[in-house]
Amino acid sequence: MVMKLAYQPAAEANTIAAGEFKAKCLRLMDQALEAQQPLTVTKRGVVIGQFVPKPVEATPFRSIVGRSPGIRLPSEKQWKEHKAVMAADWELSVKNAALSFQPKRKKGRKGE
Repeated sequence: MVMKLAYQPAAEANTIAAGEFKAKCLRLMDQALEAQQPLTVTKRGVVIGQFVPKPVEATPFRSIVGRSPGIRLPSEKQWKEHKAVMAADWELSVKNAALSFQPKRKKGRKGE
């Protein structure tokens, strides 16, 4: 007398052999997570495991403005003053950088 299993997993797109899973596991897990579909792993046709991706939860947007008592947005006037100071600092640093990269002249030999 031969006994057969009452439940045989159907060969579906999300069922994979253990050897193939071992060779491609990282890519398969990424695909399963993206599709939000479980992945069944079989060994010689027998289910040995199932990878079930964690459900993706939508996280609401949370602004940082107003969360800390010391943080505030500057006024339009303060922004303009800050931009002017930063632009002046930038121009000064560009000039200093240009001066530091000029080639140095070689000194002549004695007696020439």
